[in-house]
Amino acid sequence: MIRYNLQFFAKEGMGGEKTEPATQKKLNDARKKGQVAKSREITNGLELLALFLILKFWVGNMGVQFLEIFQAMYNRIPDVTVFWKNTLPEQDISIIFRQMLLSVLMIIAPILLIGYLIAFVTDVAQVKWKPSLEPMKPKFNKLNPISGFKKIFSVNALVELVKSIAKIGLIGYICYTYLKDKWPILFNLYDVTLMQALQLAANTVTDLGIRIAVFYMLIAFADFAYQKIKFANDMKMTKQEVKEEFKQQEGDPQIKGKIRQKMSETSMRRMMQSLPQADVVITNPTHYAVAIKYDPQVADAPLVIAKGEDYLAARIKEVAKENKIEIVENKPLARMLYANVDIGQSVPPELYQAVADVLAFVYHLQGKV
Repeated sequence: MIRYNLQFFAKEGMGGEKTEPATQKKLNDARKKGQVAKSREITNGLELLALFLILKFWVGNMGVQFLEIFQAMYNRIPDVTVFWKNTLPEQDISIIFRQMLLSVLMIIAPILLIGYLIAFVTDVAQVKWKPSLEPMKPKFNKLNPISGFKKIFSVNALVELVKSIAKIGLIGYICYTYLKDKWPILFNLYDVTLMQALQLAANTVTDLGIRIAVFYMLIAFADFAYQKIKFANDMKMTKQEVKEEFKQQEGDPQIKGKIRQKMSETSMRRMMQSLPQADVVITNPTHYAVAIKYDPQVADAPLVIAKGEDYLAARIKEVAKENKIEIVENKPLARMLYANVDIGQSVPPELYQAVADVLAFVYHLQGKV
């Protein structure tokens, strides 16, 4: 009894099973690498349909042009060559064939151009315009025999096998159903002229090709839906991958916390350095402390140059005592200033009178008024 290790076919991922939808960043990175949900079958089907439609309506004109080219080339042989022992010099043969090849290319160039335009428009319609050279770069990890073995026995390989069988079966069925009633006509081609035989064969081939291309598009659209689903599954991420990507975009929370702590320490140090310039410290008296400075030459209103709560409030009061700054207890005013005015901002107009009363009291104690 043969046993299979299903883990051999499992998708590997950092941090467990891939259950989370791909983030926009991962989709953008994949797009830059040329990894998109695209079906080649749609391009092939449309090109096949366009080819047979062109042949259907232009094959007569093309046939006439080809006959004219061959006839013109044949008629020019006596003019450009010199027979020697009933042979044609090699140099003159190359001249004739180059001219003939150029004429043939001029006839089929529109078909090639239309095929290129269809391929371009189809790709743009599927994945929009985003050229990338990443798929052209050599990738040595593709030389890994284990990875290659996995691809051979992967779900994608099985799907490609099913598609190939479906295409072969579809083409065979369409050819049989279309040609089964035309065998008598095709077997009697020797009874008609060469031009009639060519016309009948051309019409049969183009009609059959159009039918094949139309049914081929059904496989193409089914493949496109499969490619969409497959791409979404391939792009899925583990929970750990989502977390790591979030850290890369937003920053590691621990690092961000340390940065905030450093900024807070720097701001506090700067605040404590400016505290000796205060005119008064208003407290509530234990929980809050707000340092006020008023200089009419600098600002029209008093400024809050320091404030703190609990431990920081106690530290502000200690520095105030060291620098002989008046400390005034006013619970409502301390709470209002602490909650509504940031460091470096002016006192709001609605608190002018209350702050002015405190400053007037301090200036009176200091003998300034």
